[in-house]
Amino acid sequence: MAEGVKPRVKVPSSASAGEVVTIKTLISHPMESGQRKDDAGNLIPREIINRFTCEFGGQMVIDVAIDPAVSTNPYFEFDARVDQAGEFKFTWYDDDGSVYEESKAIKIG
Repeated sequence: MAEGVKPRVKVPSSASAGEVVTIKTLISHPMESGQRKDDAGNLIPREIINRFTCEFGGQMVIDVAIDPAVSTNPYFEFDARVDQAGEFKFTWYDDDGSVYEESKAIKIG
């Protein structure tokens, strides 16, 4: 498990039924590509977040495959239509098998 990994998400606390909301996510992660060498000339093992998903009410909103060329601390911003109150579930998958999750509820109001 990478050290200091911290997922952050920003979801509006409420929306009107049928409204399209903007969701912002960022995860603090070093994202080592596996192509750099350490001071001794040895390859630093690859360790990246290789997949990101977001679900709402059991339905997939976004599913992203991430390649080694992505920057440190990957940031995603996307829109989602909200027809009813519910919970967004965000999941990041690490090369080492670690899974990082965060959830945010949204109300209809």
